[in-house]
Amino acid sequence: MRVPVSSKIGVSNPYRSWKSATDPSPGNYSMGVDPNGGQQIVIWGKEGRRWRSGQWNLQFFIGIPYMSNNVSSFHGFKISLPDETGTMYITYKPPTQDLFRFVISWEGKERQLKWDDDKKKWLPLQSEPDPDNKCELYNYCGNYATCDRSNSRRICNCLEGFKPKFKDQWDQENWSAGCERKIQLQCQSTNRTSRENGKPDGFKKLKCTKLPDLATLLPSEENTEACGKRCLENCQCKAYAFVTGIRCMVWTGDLIDMQHFQQFQQAGNFLFFYRLHHSELDGGRKISNLVIVIICVVVASFLVASLWLLWRYKKKVKVSSMPCCKDKDVAIFDVSKSKRKEFSADLSGPSDILIDENQDNGPELPIFNFGVVAAATKNFYEGNKLGQGGFGAVYKGELPGGKEIAVKRLSGNSGQGLEEFKTEIILIARLQHRNLVRLLGCSIQGEEKLLIYEYMPNKSLDNLLFDATKKAELGWRSRLDIIEGIARGLLYLHRDSRLRIIHRDLKASNILLDAEMNPKISDFGMARMFQGNQNEANTVRVVGTYGYMSPEYAMEGLFSVKSDVYSFGVLLLEIVSGQRNTTFRSSDHTSLLSYAWRLWSEDKAMDLVDPSIRDTCSPNEVLKCIHIGMLCVQDSAVHRPTMAAVVLLLESETPTLPMPTKPTYTFLRSAIEEEYIGDAQEIVSSNDLTVTLQY
Repeated sequence: MRVPVSSKIGVSNPYRSWKSATDPSPGNYSMGVDPNGGQQIVIWGKEGRRWRSGQWNLQFFIGIPYMSNNVSSFHGFKISLPDETGTMYITYKPPTQDLFRFVISWEGKERQLKWDDDKKKWLPLQSEPDPDNKCELYNYCGNYATCDRSNSRRICNCLEGFKPKFKDQWDQENWSAGCERKIQLQCQSTNRTSRENGKPDGFKKLKCTKLPDLATLLPSEENTEACGKRCLENCQCKAYAFVTGIRCMVWTGDLIDMQHFQQFQQAGNFLFFYRLHHSELDGGRKISNLVIVIICVVVASFLVASLWLLWRYKKKVKVSSMPCCKDKDVAIFDVSKSKRKEFSADLSGPSDILIDENQDNGPELPIFNFGVVAAATKNFYEGNKLGQGGFGAVYKGELPGGKEIAVKRLSGNSGQGLEEFKTEIILIARLQHRNLVRLLGCSIQGEEKLLIYEYMPNKSLDNLLFDATKKAELGWRSRLDIIEGIARGLLYLHRDSRLRIIHRDLKASNILLDAEMNPKISDFGMARMFQGNQNEANTVRVVGTYGYMSPEYAMEGLFSVKSDVYSFGVLLLEIVSGQRNTTFRSSDHTSLLSYAWRLWSEDKAMDLVDPSIRDTCSPNEVLKCIHIGMLCVQDSAVHRPTMAAVVLLLESETPTLPMPTKPTYTFLRSAIEEEYIGDAQEIVSSNDLTVTLQY
């Protein structure tokens, strides 16, 4: 089949994906060729470009490293000469007698398949790019940034001479806004004298890179030097490259969709040059020895003065985090060492909260002035209330300077008291993970106890999941991302954090969603911390939400990491079904879990799926999630998987899943509820309630 390429007709996207794996009607993705700036294969989604191959250099597509390293295996690609209409055609002739297919899958991924005559089926080639490589997503890191999946520290990095456009978002691994220049180009300076007398801009050399998109071709330039000179003469030219088979390429717009490859392409021996202010180039900033000496003296003097001031005023150091706030009653305090010691003594955790057999020394986070928080929430105005729980209310606030916050205000008659307040401070202040809510500080004034968190624009998961009018906003892909994010957050708590924490109250209302719908586990007031070699503990005070509690915890007070696994299983089934476990009622079942087990055991698990996503979800992914959920809610803690195993199963394409056992505790609880509880009553234990059940 021939794919047309013509600058006159523009973009050609003749290939359309299926709607789903089993529905051949037109789907959300198309594939074709963009002839502008060098011919390249592009995949489009609803929001525009999703993936591109990089430009064609008469041998291979330069943005696909496995092609450039194995050119002989891909010599079947060719672009014909222009016909009478000026149209060219991309064709592919197999290098052997084998049968090949190039397809766009219903998930929007380009694949090359080879027919296996022995197995009588199409098999993907081993040379395909990793489908889980986020760097393959179009402009994943934003403008003026490169994506490098081999970088274990940070996958996205700004080009040298650039900085993150929004530092806070960048630190939270939201890279979509990209980067911006640190120093304006000399040729774009508004100062005419500086522009005429200053040193000219230069170019920084970069290799091992997928060239940016949206280039302009200058085929008349015959080498790298001529190409660079042409770019330097035009102040709007941001970068250039000379590629054999394509010739001179220049970029006058933003540099977008750049990817760093682990090794330089042997067959694609080209370099990329991007424009910088002369001071950003190597050797651009030469500081004399005298200047270095002066700087060292100034810095040393500053340090000595700072140390003296700290010693002189160590009893009371007050620092305002907002320079615009001159009123001393509207300030944010950080406490000095001595004050922090007093505060830590007052807020030391319960005796069972230990770190390496030593009592924790309390929180190390800013303490907010109560007046600041009251002003930020308009004196806890009802219109700013985000939600209400057993602990009290949560309010939206805005600090001076525009930073939005969420304030958790413990009420006087709350079941959650000082112990839970201290626990939450001690635990969450020391936890750092993208799927855990971030605690910004706390405030105590008399009976008022406040926790200040980062604001989550999409509120809690239950706000969307269980609302008939809003649940359609949660498509299957969003739900799967939320499931995987919660799993990774729990894995961090159970295994990767040095504190080893059991949450004990995992439920939909304790999962918050940020602007990008990333899940954040919140509310650590009921959490317990284990020592490094401790696996299980017992409590006489059972707390949490009945319906998410594991059998051994609800009836015996035993809790472990497997207690959270049970709660995760319940939450997973709620996300898939869009129904709340504690209020589920049907003609034959009073529990979502018993209903799910019946459908799963009768091979009718797809009936459990929320109708709002049933037609658009991936059946294989949904069935895998339901299977994992049934494994997590087994009665015996020994039989439940760990969160490490759950994460592995969720991320595996075709995992081997064991068969779960029937959750008899669920059926027993359903019978008890049916006999003693009204049809619409939700069973939620108070934070101080001790639950005892007898068989």
